[in-house]
Amino acid sequence: QITVYSEEIAEEMRRGTQVEQALRRAIIADEVAVHFQPIVDLSDGSIQGFEALARWTDKELGFVSPGLFIPLAEERGFIDSLTETLLKKASETARHWPDKLFLSFNLSSAQLIDPATAFNVLAVINRVGLDPRRLELEITETAMMSDPEVAAKVVDELHGVGIRVSLDDFGTGQSSLGRLRDFTFNKVKIDRSFVSEITIDKSAEHIVRAILAMCEGLNLKVIAEGIETEEQAAKLRELGCKSGQGWYYGKAVDAAATFALIEAEELARASASRTSLLIR
Repeated sequence: QITVYSEEIAEEMRRGTQVEQALRRAIIADEVAVHFQPIVDLSDGSIQGFEALARWTDKELGFVSPGLFIPLAEERGFIDSLTETLLKKASETARHWPDKLFLSFNLSSAQLIDPATAFNVLAVINRVGLDPRRLELEITETAMMSDPEVAAKVVDELHGVGIRVSLDDFGTGQSSLGRLRDFTFNKVKIDRSFVSEITIDKSAEHIVRAILAMCEGLNLKVIAEGIETEEQAAKLRELGCKSGQGWYYGKAVDAAATFALIEAEELARASASRTSLLIR
């Protein structure tokens, strides 16, 4: 056996250990924050719910991307404690939103192979007081392929207590279309890689069109991710997509800014209603 040493590999390992230790301390100190990105009705831009997204800025490391620290927490075996902390924070915030708004939260691949996941999730939201019918959990195609039988059981148990389940990043994972039949999903999220190309690449448009047609036949709702321009939003509306999210409609912001966003929409709706009554 031959082992080749690389300074880059050693540095990567040192960096991983440094981030791991800092993240463990941050979880204990409650320093990992939750931000919320609006999910909207594409017909009028009204808010339907929010996706909870983890954000962490360390005093020494600075801003650390969730694309780095979430997989690291999975790899090093402490994703459960991180997820519980984030779900608790997100649920506490969502509990004060109007009842019509839902909270979308991402499950990790490790949680999809843990038979206790449904029980743990329900325990968290019950302690907080969030109605499980207002919670949507997002899972990826790749994550559910690790152990499809356990994943299917977890999804069924979540549905059993009223929690909805969405298939995230659709079209980019390792599953087959048969998984849409084998698993009970409520929604499918079209991956941003298709949305970003939808106005400039006919193949991306045809893929999105096909996904929408398929989901309509399967009675699945669809959310388009990564909408960044009015042109993309217009094309999605033209194709029949009802819901979406992305920077065009709003970046992920903290709890206070989220409340302000909800309040502004409620005021605008009330003002429009009064105007309508005066015209009549």
